Amino acid sequence: MRRSVISKILLTLCIAIIIAYTGFVIWEFSYADSKQICTEMEVNLNDKTGIRLISEYEIAKIIDASGLNPIGNKYQNISTDAIEKELLRNDMIRYAECYKLTSGKVVVDIVQRTPKYLIAGNQSYYVDSERKIMPISLNYAVYVPVVSGRVLRNMAANEIYDFVSYLEKDTFWNAQIEQIYIRDDLKVELIPRVGNAVIMLGKFDNFEKKLSNLQALYEKGLNVVGWTRYSKIDLQYHGQIVCTKTGSKPIIVHKPDTAIVKDSIALKKI
Repeated sequence: MRRSVISKILLTLCIAIIIAYTGFVIWEFSYADSKQICTEMEVNLNDKTGIRLISEYEIAKIIDASGLNPIGNKYQNISTDAIEKELLRNDMIRYAECYKLTSGKVVVDIVQRTPKYLIAGNQSYYVDSERKIMPISLNYAVYVPVVSGRVLRNMAANEIYDFVSYLEKDTFWNAQIEQIYIRDDLKVELIPRVGNAVIMLGKFDNFEKKLSNLQALYEKGLNVVGWTRYSKIDLQYHGQIVCTKTGSKPIIVHKPDTAIVKDSIALKKI
């Protein structure tokens, strides 16, 4: 019983000490804030991608133009929250954190948005890794996949995002596709890096199956005959691939596992 009373007294004493220390720390920092003057602002761009959309100087200018430049001001008059909110209004910035050091330095840490691909149509803009639409940087060039043609804004961060993500993750197609073009009828054409053929994907629906069938044709047939003989490869039709030789009528491949041999379709399976 006596041990239980002593334990309660010790616990109460510990809690009281913690509360008193917390109060002292808050008072100490408040007092320091009332005396400390900011003598320096440090801006850090924390980005591992190597992509540069905005500079430290431009970030400092945003802060200064908004009347929030901390240099020369007392800590108690510097709102780190206001600085963060102002910076997050910029479409190039994904994350901003501002904090004060006891040395008189105010630090601003920035993480940029990461462009995933460029839309180049009637309007030009990036779509970032979080499906957000962001403007093109006027000062810096970013080398990302380009989607051109009649790109509707609601397509940009939906069907196109899913398609580009699929290409990025697939080693074969990431190496093969050079351009993505949206026609006026909203059908999709793909331009490969090898050969002269335009790949007619059609709509984005079931694109995984369409590309899987075409990959089988590439590996089993086109590598035998050569890629340069065809001007168009059409994947729009269910269960068949239509290949058009340059200057000739289309040739129909009825099954994905058939092969092209000597300019004709082999009806037997490989």
